[in-house]
Parts: sequence; structure tokens; C-alpha cells
Amino acid sequence: MNKDMLKSKLQNFLVFISLAMLSCCYAEKAVEVYETRCGNLEAPVGVSKDKLIFSWKIKAEKQNVLQTAYHILVSDDLNELNQNKGILWNTGKVESDASIQVPYDGKPLISAKKYFWKVKVWDNHGMESDWSQPAAFVTAMFNEKDWSDAKWMVYEEMPESLRMVPGIHGLRRDFKERVEVLGQKRYVTPYFRKEFTVTKKVKNAFIAVSGLGHYELSLNGEKISKSFLAPGWTQYDKTCLYNMYEVTHQLQKGKNVIGALVGNGFYNINTERYIKFAITYGSPTLICKLKIEYEDGTEEVVVSDESWKTDKSPITFTSIFGGEDYDANREQAGWDIPGFNDNKWKNVLISRGPKGKLKAEMDHPLQVMEVFDDPLIKTPENTFLYDFKQNASGIVKLKVKGKKGQMLRLHPAERLEENGLMNQKTSGTPVWFQYTLKGEGEEIWMPKFTYYGFRYVQVEGAVPEGYPNPKGLPVITELQSLHTRNSSPAIGSFNCSNELFNRTYELIDWSVKSNLSSVTTDCPHREKLGWLEVTHLMGNSIKYMYDIYNLYYKIVFDMMESQTKDGLVPDIAPEYVEFTQGFRDSPEWGSSSVILPWYLYKWYGDTQAMKKAYPMMKHYIAYLYSKADNCILDHGLGDWYDLGPKGPGSAQLTPISLTATAIWFYDVKLLSKMAAMLGNKKDATYYKTLAEKIRVAFNDKFFDEKKKLYSTGSQTSYAMPLFMGMVDEKYDREVRVNLAKSVTKNNNALTSGDVGYRYLVQTLQESGYSDILYKMNYRSDVPSYGYQLEKGATSLTESWKAEGFSHNHMMLGHLMEWFYNGLGGIKQSETSVAFKDIVIEPEMVGDVTSCSTSYDSPYGVIGCDWKLSDNNRLTLNVEIPCNTTASVIVPLIKGQKVLKNGVELNANNYCMMQKAGKNKAVIEIGSGKYEFLVISK
Repeated sequence: MNKDMLKSKLQNFLVFISLAMLSCCYAEKAVEVYETRCGNLEAPVGVSKDKLIFSWKIKAEKQNVLQTAYHILVSDDLNELNQNKGILWNTGKVESDASIQVPYDGKPLISAKKYFWKVKVWDNHGMESDWSQPAAFVTAMFNEKDWSDAKWMVYEEMPESLRMVPGIHGLRRDFKERVEVLGQKRYVTPYFRKEFTVTKKVKNAFIAVSGLGHYELSLNGEKISKSFLAPGWTQYDKTCLYNMYEVTHQLQKGKNVIGALVGNGFYNINTERYIKFAITYGSPTLICKLKIEYEDGTEEVVVSDESWKTDKSPITFTSIFGGEDYDANREQAGWDIPGFNDNKWKNVLISRGPKGKLKAEMDHPLQVMEVFDDPLIKTPENTFLYDFKQNASGIVKLKVKGKKGQMLRLHPAERLEENGLMNQKTSGTPVWFQYTLKGEGEEIWMPKFTYYGFRYVQVEGAVPEGYPNPKGLPVITELQSLHTRNSSPAIGSFNCSNELFNRTYELIDWSVKSNLSSVTTDCPHREKLGWLEVTHLMGNSIKYMYDIYNLYYKIVFDMMESQTKDGLVPDIAPEYVEFTQGFRDSPEWGSSSVILPWYLYKWYGDTQAMKKAYPMMKHYIAYLYSKADNCILDHGLGDWYDLGPKGPGSAQLTPISLTATAIWFYDVKLLSKMAAMLGNKKDATYYKTLAEKIRVAFNDKFFDEKKKLYSTGSQTSYAMPLFMGMVDEKYDREVRVNLAKSVTKNNNALTSGDVGYRYLVQTLQESGYSDILYKMNYRSDVPSYGYQLEKGATSLTESWKAEGFSHNHMMLGHLMEWFYNGLGGIKQSETSVAFKDIVIEPEMVGDVTSCSTSYDSPYGVIGCDWKLSDNNRLTLNVEIPCNTTASVIVPLIKGQKVLKNGVELNANNYCMMQKAGKNKAVIEIGSGKYEFLVISK
């Protein structure tokens, strides 16, 4: 090799190395945009005007990265967007750190049209990101006139005389005679079909549909989505949700067919089998509009009208409560594909339709989220029973062989009798799924318009494969449990060295998953109603685990539509049935109407909910004021299911007036803040003054200054006024000490109920008593999660002893919040919004020597991973997302030092604080990954 060639190769190598080093340097410094969202959804189809809101996250290898500016482009043409042309909205460079809740402010958008957008950002180090990958969104039907050609269709019209709204509760004395008016009428669960022709090349196609109670939609024989029980349930006289789907690639040239199957849901509850209440808005009904945009620029629509055909489906019975029956002999092969002969079908009837207005559903749909396919098969008393080992909301999936006309029943249950047979007594009975075979090889079936909470399935009229079958019964080749729930993404994780706490986490998680649907239910079987205390009391736990922004936004509107003329927000929303006394009017329940809009702001930065809900909140506060006596309320359920001498139920240890008045004060305090935020200065002053009046009246009635005692001295009596900020500052520390004593003198056992427990957990933690929380929950006697686990529970039970009560209840799960913000140490500062200003403060208690926690916040993943070893050596790994800052708080005793990423911090790098007599170091950091060591000097 000559010298010139060698020199040339060396030069090329040096250039390569230089470029590589430059690339590495740039990669380290570069800022990148990811997880672009519109309406908090990825590439959503059917975005309503109020949810045309953009958000994104940013990441960088470099530490201490803050966004300083952004630039958004929106276009209706992807190719032009890629060239920065055809722009409907060009923000230019906006000097702002906003990366969430950025509202669209461009040219007017058209209904049912696809748009594209992208964003780039600048950071505080002078770095400019590349444009994000283009993201798409499709607008909803913005105006009522967009539906003008589409009509509600039915198989059969229900006479107006049979309409029963609101529903009738099964415990009412007149229930039987009122329901007898309905008789045993089973409205047909209908098929609908429409054949049409596509003659040109399709550019875009979107279909909007609502089927009440619920529908399943197909195009050319293929299901359009994985949704279950769509659309979400609402107060149908006020709002009916619809869904939109893109079907561009499912349309084919020539003949096409839209097929739909519509079931009852909460729109019409059959009066057979188990029901919590009876209600009927009408018979199953469907409205639909398909919009096709062709490549040549022309458009065509296919709407629900008199030209559609309908017939009976194989579903012969369906009830949201009682189960579902299916006769496979009534199947019509090919009914939803082109070429099917529908001459024997009848034309649809055009219905008056529901009274509610159509509104785009923006929540995550319910879907099958997990499958349990490895059951134990037991044979109690010559009966076959499948044990799926997990109590969960859902349905079954059956695979079976047999003869034509043979019928089997599947009885779901969450408990067993002593003899091993299924027990539905606490979950609603009778409930079953029934299948009649057509006798054509292996048949596969699953219910479509019902669900239940169950662990076990008892079989009637069939035999599992491999078992003796002398009677020639149908043979079940496979039976699965399909867990259905709201598909809100999981965004949190927790694991620690204490196995009981890990199992407790799973226990609570399953009760949460099983009760996230179109509302937050209390149980997935007996009631399935949106009890509102669950929503706000468990919300702070759930928000760490799942992205519930869209769900909670929807619930705010449910409450607005359920509010009565006099201002009451009832205990359930939607209010399908009017309960009585505290079961309809309990401040601890109705207060969700004020607390939820505030939470949506604090958790996600949303201000739209409080703007829209402001009249509701004012009206509710005025309603409570009208019921107060000298600013003291005295009605409701109180600290539901507290642990007193009697069986569980209404409050026993804490006066109802204390919990009702305390939460009313909290409502008024929050409303004063929201009024100020919305620019209503007069209201803000009024509510601030009212809050102080309530606080003074509360302390006059309940506080003993000499003993520093609140009311009965129950755990809830102390915890609520402390949490709400009702205690005079000069007494605060002594009251907190008395709270701790109220627990320790009771052998660290819990006595608070469903309402007080959340405030007890958080107040003990805030007061520096996480060690008491540890002792309270690291046990296996009553009351404890350990007791439930020892008794075989796989989801939270309704009461601690669980005898005679639901075994899947989203209630009393408030320790989950402590797992994240106590042991896990992830929380935000008091003034922070959407975790913009993070606090990392893990609690090291008991025998817990390590804990790993993460939470994917609106700005990105927050991580806290700590481990304690010999000589109080603490290793703490922290991850802070870009565009946020954090305070890291670690215990620091005399003779110890703190290292950050291997470098010792001196006293100028942190400040000291005391909490419950413990010294802690507070270290301020920016985004990035850090390792902190607290070790001996």
C-alpha cells in the first residue's frame, strides 16, 4: 500500500471518527418530541370541538432540560404538511413551556374530516428538536345538522306507555306492580344491514354510529373495532354517545355491507332474572352515517334510513344484569357480507329515537384486556365447576361440541358454598349465560351485551372434554374467562421487598380494573352503578395506575346531567334510578361534582371541566347551604362501613354531621380557588368567606380546645379536619399527635370507613407517621388486606370480614395511594399542576428495604427506586421527565453525607427540614436520571 493511499484511508477514518463523535455529542444534547396526543388520545377518530387540545412529551439525554418554545403545524394534507405547506394552523415559534393542554386556534375545521399535525420544540440549552412524526386526528360530527339525513331505526317500536324513566329500584314496595306493566316482554335483539356500492377509488371513509344500549358493528363481515359494550352509558334523555371509526381500507370496490347487532344495556333492562332496578327508555335502536371521500374530490354518504333491513338475531335474551342467551340455530351465515339474500328480512321502522343529543365519545373504549385460559376444573356434588383463580369483571368464551338443539348454561360466581357449588347471593342472582347448539363441529360463542364479576363458572348441561359423559351431553373443549374493562392505558408500577404489600397492590389493582367501565362502578355484578364517592376517594390512587383523564372528564358531564332542579347531585351518575335518603343525598358522594373538576386540573392541567361544571358546582354548594343549620350539615351516609360495634353500614363512630360538614367545607374551599382561576373575583371572595364561616362553626361544634379532641375522637374525626385544613394552626401539631394516638391505642387497627380511610392514610403520611400506616396494614387479622388475602380474596371485598358481602368492590383501597406517594415517594408539590413540580420523598418504614415505583405523568415517566442496606446506607435512583423540576427529600442523620451521581454534596447544595422529629435533606434537581447515595462520612 503506497503512502498516498494510506494517508487517504487515515483521513477517511479520522473524518468517520469525527462525525461519529459529533453525532454522539449531538445525540447527547438533542431534544426529541414523542407521544403526541390530540384530546389525550393517539390518532383519535371523532374528536369533539372541546377536545381539540394538543399535548406532547419531550426527552433528552442531557439533564435539566426545560421547554422554552414550541411550533405547531396543522394541515388536511399529509404530503403538504411534510413540506410545511397547506397549513390550517401555523403557530410560529411560541415562547412557552406549555407541552400539555394546548388548544387548537387555527382556521375552522370541518366535521368528519382527517387532519395531520406535528410539533417541534426549543429547550433552555438553545437546542431545537426535529419535527415530531406527523400525527393524525379525525374531527367528530360538530353540529346536529351533520346527522340531519340519518334516522334512528328499530326492529320494533316500544309504546310510549311502557317507557319507565327513571328506573324503579327492586326494594321499592311498588316495584312488583310497576314492573308487571312491562310483563316479561323481551324486545328483539336485532340485526341491521345495509348493502351499498362503491364505484370509485376511496381516499378517506369514516363511519359514525350509536346503538342503544350497545352495538357491535361490522363492514363486509369484519368487526370494525375491538370495543365492548359501545357506546358508553349515559343519561339517555340528555346525551347519547356515538363512536367514529375510520374504514378507508375496509371498503372494497363494488358491493359492501354495513352490519350491526344492537342489545339492551342500560337503555332497556329486562325484568327477568336478577336486576338491580328496572328501566326502559325504548327498544334497541341504531343510528349510523358513513361518509366516503373519493380520490376525485367527490363525496358520498350512506345513512340509516328506511332502506335498511332488519331481522331477529340469535340472541334471545340479554340483560346488563341477568346474563345472555344465544340460539346458534338462528344464525344466518353471511348476513353481514355482500350477496346475502335478505328478502325475508323486513324493512326497519323509523323510530322517534331517544331524547338525548348525540355526542362524540372521547373515552377509551371497553375491551377484552386479559384472558384466563388455565382454569382448575372441580367436581363438587357431581357438578363441573371451573375456577379461573382470579375474580374479575368480564364474560366467558365457550368452545363446545354437541348435537343440534342441545342446551347448556354457564353460571358465573365469585364465591362458593361450603359444598363447593357456586354462590351468587352477594353478587346478584340468578345470572347465567345460555347457549343452544347448532350441531356443526366445534362451536365458539361469547356474550356480547352483558358482563359480570366472577372467578368461578358452574356448568349445567355439559361436560368438560376428557370427563365421563354417559348421558351424551355437549362437550366443552375450552372455557375461558375474558376480563373486560375500560382500556385506559396502565401508567404506573410498584414493587417492594414486602411481599404482603405486593400482594395487597394486586388485590386493590384487580378491584380497580374490574370497576373501570364507562363510569367508576363500586362492583361489577350486583350494582354496576356510578357511585360517586368511589370516584373522588379512590381517584388519587387510580390516577397513578391508569390514564383516567378522559374517563373522569366524561363523569363530570354525567354529574351535570344528573343534577336535579334544586341543585342536588345524587349519589350515582348517571342517575338511572332514584334511591332514597342518604343513598340519594349524601354530601360525601355528591361532592365529586366539585372535587373532580379540581382533580382534573391538578392531575392533568385541564381547566375546561371546571369552566363547564362551574354552574353545577355553584348550584350544588347552594343546595347544601339550604340544608345546613348554622353552617352544619347533618344528613347522608357518613363514614360508610366504619368499624364499630354493629355490622357494616352507615357511620357508627363518627357523627354524620362531621363528615358531611367537613367535605362541604372542602368543596367551598376548592370552589373559591376555581372561581379565582376563572376570573370570578366576586364569587371567589364569597366562597372564601363562606368556607371560613363553615370552619368556625365546625370547630365550635366539634373541637374540644382543652383536650385537643375532635368529636368522638375517632380516626375519621381527626383525619378529615386535618386533611381539609380546618384545624387552627396553633393546635395543628397536637391534633396530629392525638390522631396518631387514636390509632396506636387501638393496637394500630383501622376503624375509619370508606370515607375517612383515604383522609386517614394521607394525614398520617403528611404528619410523618408512615410507620403507623405500616403497622396498620402489615397484619393478617381484621381489619386488614392480609386477612382478605388469607381468606382467598383476589380482589378487594366490600367489607373487611367479607362475610355476606361482595368480593369485588372498589372500596377501602386507599393504601394504593400511599404505595405510590409514600413508600414509592412520587408526588407533586402543593402548588404544582400535572406534576410540573415533582417531589420525591420515599418513606422507609418497617421491614421494607427496597421499593421501585414509576408513574408516567403528563410530562413523562417519573421513577423512584430505592434500597436500604447495612449501616443505613441508602441508594436512591430517580428519573425526572423533561420540562419539569423536582425536590428530592432523603433522610439524613448525623454522621452521614449525600452523594449525587458520585459527587459529594456540600451544605450549599441542599437545605435541611424536620418532619415528625426526623431530619431530612432537600435537594433541588432538574430533569434526567440521578443516583443519590446517603452513606456514613
